[in-house]
Amino acid sequence: MPIPFLNLHAQYLSIQAEIDLAIARVVETSAFAGGIEVERFEEAFAMYCDVQHCKGVGSGTAALELLLRAYDIGPGDEVVTAANSYIATAEAISLVGATPVLVDCEERTALIDSTAIEHVITDRTKAIIPVHLYGQIADMGAIMEIADQHQLTVIEDACQAQGSFCNDQKAGSIGHSAAFSFYPGKNLGAMGDAGAITTNDIVIAERIALLRDHGSRKKYEHQILGMNHRMDGLQAAILDVKLRHLDGWNAARATRATIYDQVFTSCDAIKTFDLLPGNTTNHHLYVIRVSERESLMHALDAKEIQTGIHYPIPIHKQPAYADTDLAQQSFPISELLADEILSIPLYPEMTEDQVRLVSEIVLQHVR
Repeated sequence: MPIPFLNLHAQYLSIQAEIDLAIARVVETSAFAGGIEVERFEEAFAMYCDVQHCKGVGSGTAALELLLRAYDIGPGDEVVTAANSYIATAEAISLVGATPVLVDCEERTALIDSTAIEHVITDRTKAIIPVHLYGQIADMGAIMEIADQHQLTVIEDACQAQGSFCNDQKAGSIGHSAAFSFYPGKNLGAMGDAGAITTNDIVIAERIALLRDHGSRKKYEHQILGMNHRMDGLQAAILDVKLRHLDGWNAARATRATIYDQVFTSCDAIKTFDLLPGNTTNHHLYVIRVSERESLMHALDAKEIQTGIHYPIPIHKQPAYADTDLAQQSFPISELLADEILSIPLYPEMTEDQVRLVSEIVLQHVR
């Protein structure tokens, strides 16, 4: 049987009765944009992340952009982030008129190299956006220390890190604030686009509430110029159901990732990424490094096993930044990884036999 990269239909079937009931409740009340379902999810997700405030928004990208606006970051300002992230991280910085300043990653973790951040800080730097890539939290201890020394805001890009933690701190509770994505493929995924911000700063939370809804607290009365980035009531209801299952799903991912780890440890031709001390990842993606990636992808495809690449083009090489200074820069580790990384199937509903089949085919091809 084919092995998909992700099986969202299988996840739905496992909680179909709960999801259908939640959707019916929203349809019955017609609370489609904001409303009680969003408030209920915000409260639950804030508690889950061990923070005081959560504000639901339309996407993870919107969460990043609104946070930058909430901190009054814009033209003339610089924001430091990782070169090997999805474009949304840098895109949000550009969309508010600020300048993304990229830092290379560490080869052993693929996370932003915290030792390189201080070298790019200038008097125009206003914030750092570390990316919790593949679900693993970045080196937040070092990053927060740098931020404190230079009086910078730290916005966690936790879009892939729902349920990850470092020691006793959950993703989304370590920086000054955080952005989450609930794109359908995430560990906590909506049935459409959705996102959220988490923070312990009530001023930022209230400003997000204004910015996401045209600057309005009261209908037709607008305190500031905002945007339309409200969370959909249907998505909030669905996410509230799924949140109750998230820890169990993450544990199932961990079990399957352990099988991959055990198999690949014996093969020098396959490299995996290290876990930082104190970190527990949600295993959002299982990413390997191989020198003959295209050949391996074709071999897996021939067996009807889907794969992905996260991400094939570093931000500074994206056509969208071809006319900027970023295009002239080099980030050798990010460029190296972009040529070698391959994401293989990993999801809670995947059977252990399927995991072993994928790993065996990978081993057969790269030996």
